Order: sequence, then structure tokens, then C-alpha cells
Amino acid sequence: MGSFTTFHTSSTLHCNGFSSKSVFPKFYPQHRTCPGRKKGPKVVAYYGMKKPPYNLDALEPYMSQKTLESHWGEHQRGYLDALNRHLSRSDVLYGYTMDELVKVTYNYGNPMPEFNDAAQVWNHEFFWDSMQPGGGDSPKLGLLKQIEKDFGSFANFKEKLTEAAMTLFGSGWVWLVLKKNEKRLAIVKTSNAITPIVWDDIPIICIDVWEHAYYLDYKNDRAKYVNVFMNHLVSWHAATARIARAQSFVNLGEPKIPIA
Repeated sequence: MGSFTTFHTSSTLHCNGFSSKSVFPKFYPQHRTCPGRKKGPKVVAYYGMKKPPYNLDALEPYMSQKTLESHWGEHQRGYLDALNRHLSRSDVLYGYTMDELVKVTYNYGNPMPEFNDAAQVWNHEFFWDSMQPGGGDSPKLGLLKQIEKDFGSFANFKEKLTEAAMTLFGSGWVWLVLKKNEKRLAIVKTSNAITPIVWDDIPIICIDVWEHAYYLDYKNDRAKYVNVFMNHLVSWHAATARIARAQSFVNLGEPKIPIA
């Protein structure tokens, strides 16, 4: 039966370096130079703002354009700008993908200064991709069977996910993840910027339960927001594609998740 867990971390810097025994890969900054080119001003590429996969008014009436303009256009932009300011002070982390940057700066539960902003950018991009116009309803075929296998029924899964969202204290995220080692789906709660990729879980969907995600549309009614997300916004098409890709790394056996 599915379960959920909340995780918290400290912000103290871990100073012992990265162990080769960690689940995190060891990456190195990539510096690109052109042979024979005269030395000139240093050019460094930082991260750009990724748009949601739909127009900002496409989720109405369940999530307003005003919310997207504030949440994506201001809050996520703020995290991205803060991250790029961090990175401009040193080239130590230059060349990482966003996934790699999040994992490395998590630093075994002792986040580096760049972590919160990097993780919040990653989380928000994943959140936008977890929704679609005309979303909600229920998953189909193999994904539905996998949920029924791990949670007993789809109704029980929705109840557990809603309970997780309503009982998460303060700000954070609720995730449906695939646990690689246990080969099962689980609901995970994370506080603040923490994201389950730092534990090598594979996220399938997520819901943002920071208050700025729903205040403009639902005031402080988190329960109504979560209900609307599950019934009208969540993208089971995206979830099916994600778990199909995950089966490249995790053999779930039966039921098979069909690839569209």
C-alpha cells in the first residue's frame, strides 16, 4: 500500500567533498575554448527561463492567467535570477545540467548556497509540465493498473495524495514518485525547495503547495486548490510518458506501461 514521507534538511555546508560512493555522479565544470583564438573577455552561459508548455491563459478557469503571470513570471523568474547571480561569482559549477546542479548542490542534505534557487527552478518546471488544459479525470491502462497495484485503488491514491497535501506543514511540494530500489510508486512530501531527485527517486507528477501557487485563485483554501488540481489540471498524459521512460531504468514487471 502506498505511503508518504516528509523530508527536511539543514543548511550547513558539508565540507568533506563528494564521495565516489554517493548516488550522485561526479561532474566537472566544462570550459570551452577555441584553439588559436586570442584571449578576450570571459563568456559564461547561465540558465534561461523555460515557458510552460501551454499559453498562460490555457488553464483557466481552474488556474488563472493572473496566477501564471505571478507564479511563473515573477516567482520562478526570481529564483532563476538569484541562481544566475550565485553562479556569476564563480565558475566552479559551470557546465552542469539543471538536474546535475540540483543533485550536486544538495550536498548530502547540507545544501550549498545555490541549491534552493536551483531546486525551485527545477521544481517549477516539473510542476508546469505536470498540468495540461483539460486535465484531471484518471490515468489509463498500465499507469492506472500500477497505481491500483501500489495504492489499492485510484480512489485511495487520490485520498492519500490529498491527505499529504493538506498535512504538509508550511510550504513545499507533494510528489508521486517511482522508488527505484523498491520498484513501486509512492507519495512523498518535501519541505521548501527539496526535490526527490536528490534521493534518486523518479518523479511522476507533483503539486506545488506553496501558498503563492493558489492564493490569487483560492485565497487560503488549499483543499479546494488540491481538489481542482486532481480533477481538472493534472496531466496523466505527462505522467504516463514519464513512467514509460522510467521503465528504461526500473523493471516494474506486470503491468506494462504502454508507450504512446
